[in-house]
Amino acid sequence: MSKTGNLSINSENIFPIIKKWLYSDHDIFVRELVSNGCDAITKLKKLEAMGQYTFPDNYKAKIEVICDPDAKTLKFIDNGLGMDEDEVEKYITQIAFSGATDFLEKYKDKANNDEIIGHFGLGFYSAFMVADDVHIDTLSYKEGAKPVHWECDGGSEYSIGDGEKATVGTEITLFLNEESVEFANEYRVREVLEKYCSFMPTEIFLSKANAPQEYETIDESELRDDDVVVEHIHEDAKTEEKENDKGEKETVVVSPAKDQVKINKRPVSISDTHPLWTKHPNECTEEEYKEFYRKVFMDYKEPLFWIHLNMDYPFNLKGILYFPKINTEYDSIEGTIKLYNNQVFIADNIKEVIPEFLMLLKGVIDCPDLPLNVSRSALQNDGFVKKISDYITKKVADKLSGMCKTDREEYEKYWDDISPFVKFGCLKDDKFCEKMTDYILFKNLDGKYMTLPDCLEVNKVDPDEKEEGDSAVDENGEKVEAEVVDEVAAGEEAGEGAEEEKKEKTIYYATDLKVQSQYVNMFKQAKMDAVVLPDQIDQPFINQLEMKNEGIKFQRIDADLTDTFKAKTSKKTQEELNAQSEELQKLVRKALKNDKLTVKVEKLKNKKVSSVLTISEESRRMQDMMKMYAMNGMDMGMFGGEGETLVLNVSHPLVEYVIAHKDDKDNKNEALICEQLYDLAKLQQGPLDAEAMTKFVNRSNDIMVALTK
Repeated sequence: MSKTGNLSINSENIFPIIKKWLYSDHDIFVRELVSNGCDAITKLKKLEAMGQYTFPDNYKAKIEVICDPDAKTLKFIDNGLGMDEDEVEKYITQIAFSGATDFLEKYKDKANNDEIIGHFGLGFYSAFMVADDVHIDTLSYKEGAKPVHWECDGGSEYSIGDGEKATVGTEITLFLNEESVEFANEYRVREVLEKYCSFMPTEIFLSKANAPQEYETIDESELRDDDVVVEHIHEDAKTEEKENDKGEKETVVVSPAKDQVKINKRPVSISDTHPLWTKHPNECTEEEYKEFYRKVFMDYKEPLFWIHLNMDYPFNLKGILYFPKINTEYDSIEGTIKLYNNQVFIADNIKEVIPEFLMLLKGVIDCPDLPLNVSRSALQNDGFVKKISDYITKKVADKLSGMCKTDREEYEKYWDDISPFVKFGCLKDDKFCEKMTDYILFKNLDGKYMTLPDCLEVNKVDPDEKEEGDSAVDENGEKVEAEVVDEVAAGEEAGEGAEEEKKEKTIYYATDLKVQSQYVNMFKQAKMDAVVLPDQIDQPFINQLEMKNEGIKFQRIDADLTDTFKAKTSKKTQEELNAQSEELQKLVRKALKNDKLTVKVEKLKNKKVSSVLTISEESRRMQDMMKMYAMNGMDMGMFGGEGETLVLNVSHPLVEYVIAHKDDKDNKNEALICEQLYDLAKLQQGPLDAEAMTKFVNRSNDIMVALTK
């Protein structure tokens, strides 16, 4: 006897909302219906544990998904606690009345909240996104319960009556609409199940209706209670006659007797019910971590290392974060972090939970305490989510800093691969930057790794500083005037204290060892050191370090020439060099047609260096920043020459020639040499632009032709 009734809803427009707006992805109905089945099984296990139900012999918790492309149907079958007629009316016909909530309230002193997936009653109705008609056949675990059949065509009416189900549990049948018949295809359903349900706590089996039965043969000793035996197979032992060592013939058993059975082929579960993140880190092997990584992310490059998250208080969170080996030239920089709720997949890379810089990693995070909205697809309660995000950040920083302190060699091995991640994290997260500042590594000119505190220890003492008792002579071996010596001594005792402090906190760096080779060689010859910062992220990164660490300054090796590279000069000689600088600046500016260029004449220790071009650190950083806006049509030529200083080495013959002939108006070589000196210095900082390179090549040819005459 069937009866009819009206669904208990608060709005007559609820179905259009469910169908179009509740879920962003229509395939998510698979997750919802499988989750409901898992809940039903979990509840039945709780009741059995409390002595309120006894499992039948050979009970095995499972969810079956059966697709039928001919009938255009999709079935979801669980062997959970089922429902009686009153419960169907209560939990199905009253939309948004959560069965999970009601169950927990009833058994709140005995049931573990974390193990119940469902939080809302709308999951079942996601079926109407893809189905014109939905049927439910269910039988409650309660003694004397009768089977119930319920059906609804997506309108506001339903029918409910006696059913025919003979086993405890629930079977939901979806009669798919024309737009959704793809979900009757076995391969499409498998794809969705693997996407959302790969780690559900209950085994999930997928099959195709009316598919021909497949068989397999196993040893009888391996037979399970749920196997369906088709045939018993006995094989007698096989023997052969062979000669032994004494030349006597004897019978030898070649193949022993076998008792085997032919059975219906066992279905393979889609779900790994005990994923690696649910285990304690001490229970997991290195190979298990790597295998899990390959399986989940389809990445056959081994991860560098990983962090196993396992937290019970003040919130429940488990997971594994992998540091992948990234080939920045070909690979996508963005990683994938999968978010789960009680082993139910929610989404990839939810930015509210996963800090932005951690998106470079790959991993899984399972947090049953996540405050999800009704569709389990978005987050609520920003304050709580922020705590989760902060915890994850802290664990990553603890792992990296701990590795640097306890296994420096291993940390250095990984550094080149993880440095973009760490630097990006420091730029994006102040707390992460604060924790990691002393564990950031820099590679020096000899390829040795140093921390920031290590970098501050180098270049403290001028290698050219004279030991006590040395004679005070200039670069030509002539005695320096007494007043110069007095000035130096006074400076060391008074004014140079502040200069020394500033020098101690200056970290020199190079961006390209090949292009800046001249400066690198000068540094090495002067027994000074610098770090190598070749990546684009390094410029904003050192800006961040300077802001966060008062007194620390980064300066590129070609930003200025310190006294270390200059020969000692007397006061009189220095006055002469200053005068020559003013004269040559006019000459060089005229030859180059560049009124912004500063020219200095110095006496460098290295007599093979004719000219050096320096650009102040402030000007270079300004130019780098402006380059970011060049794509918007800004004319970068307006910054040309700003902050540039051409240093001419008075000890070099070419510079001596220019100085000697600076007043010779008929000398055409002078301007030619000035241009050449500038371009040679420019080439030590990077390639010339097309026009300048053409002029440089032509000029070089002219100079070589002149040598042949």
